[in-house]
Amino acid sequence: MRIVFHGDNAATFSDNFAALVDDAHDVRVLPDVLTTSRDRDAYAEADIIIGGRFQAGLPAAATLRLFHVPGAGYDAVDLDALPAGAVVCNCFGHEQAIAEYVLAALLLRHVPLADADARLRQGDWAYWAGARERTHEELAGKTIGLLGYGHIGKAIAARARAFEMQVHVANRSVVAPSPMVDRSYALQDLAPFWSSADFFVVSLPLTAATAGIVDSRAFAAMRPSAVIVNVGRGHTIDERALYDALAHGRIGGAIIDTWYNYPSPDAAHPMPSALPFHALPNIVMTPHMSGWTSGTIRRRQLTMAANIKRLVAGQPLQNVVRPARTAAGR
Repeated sequence: MRIVFHGDNAATFSDNFAALVDDAHDVRVLPDVLTTSRDRDAYAEADIIIGGRFQAGLPAAATLRLFHVPGAGYDAVDLDALPAGAVVCNCFGHEQAIAEYVLAALLLRHVPLADADARLRQGDWAYWAGARERTHEELAGKTIGLLGYGHIGKAIAARARAFEMQVHVANRSVVAPSPMVDRSYALQDLAPFWSSADFFVVSLPLTAATAGIVDSRAFAAMRPSAVIVNVGRGHTIDERALYDALAHGRIGGAIIDTWYNYPSPDAAHPMPSALPFHALPNIVMTPHMSGWTSGTIRRRQLTMAANIKRLVAGQPLQNVVRPARTAAGR
């Protein structure tokens, strides 16, 4: 098999990948922009492409058998433009890292370790036990609302439960109460969900149905102390509505990891939004880092290698986004 890793992000998963597929295949790493005829030919002749995007302008790859996204999101892949004979798969393995990010971010709001350390180095015992005015908050007893209950939502729920939190879920399909879920809502009826929790974590994929699903009505329904966390896709939260809610103090704060603007070949260091979120005191901003750990990379490598072995063996693939299309089924 001719395996191509296309682009800088995909190349991250290429280290030692040949060994995972028994060194039996031709593995090549290509840049994001295929400027040479050699690179374009390698792409066009690939049996397997590992990459995060596909659109018009890329070589046709007529013999392609598998297009594997090295992550969960495939909104940059034009499924209709891919060769009909190719199976499209994605992979997860990031839920452990993202769940740790979410709990770490919430804990940092409640346990002021950095501030306590900085103050004590100056002889300031501001958080010393023994007086009510020096207490800090805890997560136990708080309610976390999970907008989306897939791999990420389930991993967060398990960890939130370990911290003795209540777990509310809003999902495409209603989730039955369980040891992990106290209350469930449908995406079609979110009004009561928005008033039910102290924290909200958005982990939905970006689709026509989820774009802007967190809007000004959602923020108006939230408690004034509510905190929203986005680890899904930036545009699932309406950009202006989020900024206004924070700027006018309608909610307590936000922790945003997925954004509205991203680096590109033409702009290597853009601000993550056209709006001045960076000037607000009640937001924590991170650069889409929540799932990016060595553990995520290794788990995704193993998923992709296993799928390639399944393809060679003629076995069903895992995490199929779009099956191969026969001439009759196009």
